[in-house]
Amino acid sequence: MPKPVLGIMTLYLNNKKQLEERDIYERMIAEGKRLGLDMYVFTPADVHKDRRLLLAQIYDPHSGKWTRKWREFPDMIFDRCRVQRSERYRQLKQFRLQYTDLVYLNRPLSNKWVIHQQLARRSAFRAHLPATELFSGFHSVKRMLKQNSLVYLKPINGTGGRGILRIEPVNKQGGLYLIEGRNRKRHIIPQQRVRLDRLEPRLSSWNMDNYIVQEGIPVQLPNGRVHDYRMLVQKNSQGVWELTGCAGRIGAHRSVTSNLHGGGKAVPMSQLLTQWIRDESHREKIIKQGEKLGLDIAAYLEESYGALCELALDLAINKDGHIYVLEVNPKPAREVFSRIGEKETYRRSIAKPMEYALWVYHTQINPKPQTDYKAEDKAENKTENKTENKTENKTENKTENKTENKTKEGST
Repeated sequence: MPKPVLGIMTLYLNNKKQLEERDIYERMIAEGKRLGLDMYVFTPADVHKDRRLLLAQIYDPHSGKWTRKWREFPDMIFDRCRVQRSERYRQLKQFRLQYTDLVYLNRPLSNKWVIHQQLARRSAFRAHLPATELFSGFHSVKRMLKQNSLVYLKPINGTGGRGILRIEPVNKQGGLYLIEGRNRKRHIIPQQRVRLDRLEPRLSSWNMDNYIVQEGIPVQLPNGRVHDYRMLVQKNSQGVWELTGCAGRIGAHRSVTSNLHGGGKAVPMSQLLTQWIRDESHREKIIKQGEKLGLDIAAYLEESYGALCELALDLAINKDGHIYVLEVNPKPAREVFSRIGEKETYRRSIAKPMEYALWVYHTQINPKPQTDYKAEDKAENKTENKTENKTENKTENKTENKTENKTKEGST
């Protein structure tokens, strides 16, 4: 019987055909093999021009070697493609438009601004969203600064903390503002103190096309470093959303974000939250509320956009214990769990999409006909009855023989 085939779709990082997450794909393929999946990695650039074939990258967990081979299209596709400003990303869009008949475990989500608007449509989520608006000129920033003491400027398609600016008043009068952040290459930019009348010219030198202006949540620890939490929710082997794990992240020195790729440090959630919220019962309540919020958001976004299999939510928790959703990521990294030593959580975070893929295959692509189940049940019952009758007859014969021998002995 052929194995279900799962293709991991990704994008090359550059023209040298390098892959960003090769080590993660190796782990995924090893887990998939253990579960009975046939897996390979491919990109939209690997599609044969004339035939429905892919030049797949195949990993052998035993030898640890990668090879290439022409393969037929997979039964299912696990999309791990992240946004790029490149021809490669255009190829991805074209692939998804052309091959709509394929089964995708997940879908691309919209940018930060559109997702914010989508979540804001549901009243239960509004209280957990920082005030946010689309950048439409310096008046957007000025208005947000009047309402909040801390403001973030973020590219709507940015990842890893790239291009984020943080603005806050240096003094209570608000005459002087501190600007800090990271450039597009994720490098920390030098801090600048700017007067209000010089703030606009300073920002105009920064390309603000496709940016959002967002309320900043005060999450600086006593040492001045910012922190937040990375929550991972995934579909399980029954196709049901569940929490895989949640970990804390502490930003690097002078960083306005906590991203691990930007020098951030991973910390167990319980350890970090204990520093921030002292009351144990309050912490437990926050953790439960956070889990419910994550699962509710995952289910809602799947209703809105179509099939999803995993989501990462970046959460900020203020001193009162109120939870804010800073960002939702449909293509999450998961090394935060490895870095805090939660090996089993890390393993599950890798295995769950494979387990979910098997559930999709057996329920949607190649489901067993009901008659098969009935035939199996009949055969099973027949075997059980046969075994029961055999055992019963054996016991009866044994008892009869025993009684007969006893009677004979008595008569003698």
